[in-house]
Amino acid sequence: MTAINPKIFKAYDIRGVYEVDFDDQLAYKLGLAYCQMRCQELNKKQVSVVVGADMRLSSPVLKESLIKGLVEGGAQVIDIGMSSTPTFYFAVSNYNYDGGIIVSASHNPREYNGFKLVREKAMPIGAGRGMEVLKDLVMSDKLRPADDLGTLEELEVVLKNVEHDLLFADVRKIKPFKVAIDPANGMGAQYLEALFNRLPCELIKMNWEPDGNFPNHEADPFKEKNLADLCQKVKDEKCDFGIATDGDGDRVFFVDDLGRPVEAGITRAMLCKIFLEEEPGAKIAYDIRPGRITKDVILENGGEPIVTKVGHSYIKAKAIEEGVYFAGESSGHFFVNTDIGFFETPMIVILEIMEELSEKNMTFSDYIRPFQKYHHSGEINTQVDNPQEKMEEVKQLYADGQLNELDGVSIDYDDFWFNVRPSNTEPLLRLNLEATSQEIMERERDKLLEIIRR
Repeated sequence: MTAINPKIFKAYDIRGVYEVDFDDQLAYKLGLAYCQMRCQELNKKQVSVVVGADMRLSSPVLKESLIKGLVEGGAQVIDIGMSSTPTFYFAVSNYNYDGGIIVSASHNPREYNGFKLVREKAMPIGAGRGMEVLKDLVMSDKLRPADDLGTLEELEVVLKNVEHDLLFADVRKIKPFKVAIDPANGMGAQYLEALFNRLPCELIKMNWEPDGNFPNHEADPFKEKNLADLCQKVKDEKCDFGIATDGDGDRVFFVDDLGRPVEAGITRAMLCKIFLEEEPGAKIAYDIRPGRITKDVILENGGEPIVTKVGHSYIKAKAIEEGVYFAGESSGHFFVNTDIGFFETPMIVILEIMEELSEKNMTFSDYIRPFQKYHHSGEINTQVDNPQEKMEEVKQLYADGQLNELDGVSIDYDDFWFNVRPSNTEPLLRLNLEATSQEIMERERDKLLEIIRR
C-alpha cells in the first residue's frame, strides 16, 4: 500500500504520480469522503454521483476502487464509462445529479493520474470550495461505510451531449470544411468523432485511438511542440484548419489554414466577438494573464469584461457569481453559460467558429488577422526556490507600473504588461508578457527572466 502524499490535493483537483503519491486505497477513501461531505452539505441521506474515467493505464483500477468507496458510502452511482471531462460535466448537469468524480490527470505525462470533483451543475470542488474538507477526511482514520449500501447503474451520454451542443449552431450554414484533428490519443476523439459524424466536413484523423501510453506526443497542446505534427498535416493535406485537444478533452486549440498555431488568447478574442453578437452587452470573463486583445474586443463590442484568477475552478466560480455568458482562459479552456450549467464546452466553441467562418466566407488566417495586434512571450516557466521572494523583488523593481495582485503580480505599462505567478503544482514561476511590438516584448521579457533566474 502506498502512503498518500498530502500534496496531491491541488487548487483545482487531486493529482500525482500513481503508486508513488497514492494508490487504489486513496480512490476508495475518496469515495467514502465525497459521500460524507456531500450528504452533510445537502442534508441528504443519499447523493447521486456520476463517475467517469479517461484512457490512462491506471484509470480502470482507480475507477473500480472509487466506485466501491462511493457505493459503500451509500451513493447512487452513475457510471458513464470512459469519458472526456466535458461529457462528464454534461452528464452531471443535464441529468441534475448531485455531483461527480472523474478519474483523470488531464494533460500530465503517462505516470500521473488523479481526480476532478464537482457538485451539482458541475460546479467545481477546489481550494476554498471543499478540497480542504475532502483532504482532511481522506487523511483521517474516521471514514466508515454507510449503514446501507448504495447502487450502481450505467449511462451512455456522449450522443446526448452532442445533440445538446449542436443546438448552439445552424449546421446548415457550415461549409464542407476539410479539418485535421489531433486529440493526442486522448479523450477528445470520443466526442469529436460523434460531432463530425453530424457535420458536412471531411475529417483527417491523427493519433485517434485512446492510449494511456501517449505514443506520439504529450497530450498538452498548450506546448507548441505538441502541435507540430498537426501544423504539418494541415499544410500537407491543404486543410481549412486543424483542431487539437488535451488528454481529457476539456481544452481546445486551433491551427489556421496556413499551418500556424493560433494563440489561445486570439481564439478567445474571436469567440468574445461571436458571443457578444449573440448576447449584446453580456459579461465576458477571462483570466488575468496577458491577452489584452480580449479586453479590447469585449469593450469594442459592447460587453462587460470580468477579470479572474487563473484556473478553471476559479474562473467558473467567478463567472457563475457574476452571471457571465462566456469565459476563456489563456490555456485553452473555454466556457459557455448554457441552459444546464457553466463549464467547458469545446464542441460549442468549434461549432461557433465553423459557423462564423462559413457566414463570413473567410479563411481562418484572414479572420484572425485583425486580432493579432500584440506580441506575446508565451508562458515561460522557471524553477525557483523562493517564488514569493522573487515576486516581491519584481514588484519593487517595477513599482512605477500599474500593479494588480489578484493572482501573482501583474504590472502594466503603456507599451508592455506582464504577469508573474507561482505554479499551483510545482516550484515554478510562470511569466507571461505582452507588448505593442516584437522588439519591446523580447527586450522586456529578457529583463524579467534575468531577474527571475538570478
